[in-house]
Amino acid sequence: MFWDWSYSWEILPILARASIITIEATVLGFALAATFGLLLAVMRMSQAAWISVPTAGFVEFVRSTPLLIQIFFIYFVLPEFGVTLGAMTAGILALGMHYGSYCSEVYRAGLENIPRGQWEASTALNLSPYHTFRDIIIPQAIPPVVPALGNYFVALFKETPLLSAIAVLELMQTAKILGSENFRYTEPITLVGVFFLVFSLIAAAGVRRVEYWLKYRRGG
Repeated sequence: MFWDWSYSWEILPILARASIITIEATVLGFALAATFGLLLAVMRMSQAAWISVPTAGFVEFVRSTPLLIQIFFIYFVLPEFGVTLGAMTAGILALGMHYGSYCSEVYRAGLENIPRGQWEASTALNLSPYHTFRDIIIPQAIPPVVPALGNYFVALFKETPLLSAIAVLELMQTAKILGSENFRYTEPITLVGVFFLVFSLIAAAGVRRVEYWLKYRRGG
């Protein structure tokens, strides 16, 4: 087996186009996870047991089951209940739901670190729960948890090859097709590995940059 540079240059544009699908799934999946996770964290901290207990059960259930099973469930099982989603939509939904559960625990840790006096001051000022979270609690709770959220962003990116199981033409699926068509897997699989390495390093650097910027804003 040897490395064929001409074949590598030939398939590079195809893999580059497929990488857009991978990046799209990552960005949309994490945007959903970040939003859904914050909602779950707030619901889990509710004083009403009928909200917090089912939410805790949902988070533990999702965290305890494989992401691949959740992808299959959304794509293959939900249609039997009348909910049919495209492969890409199902994949993004599964990524967002799965990592949203992990992000919710990060948010919850940040929210629980807010001093009790901040909550009491909000109550004394007669702020509604919405304004308490939006104006007082969340601006203090989010910055410290950004590094942990960034780690989940990178982890979610590395899980996107699972979407190939439902025929999403992301990077890994495209590499497998190229390999089977040309009976050469070395170049496409290696290039996919290089792409994941480069993107992960860029994402990690971006997270450190955001962390530094938030620390600078807080005067740290």
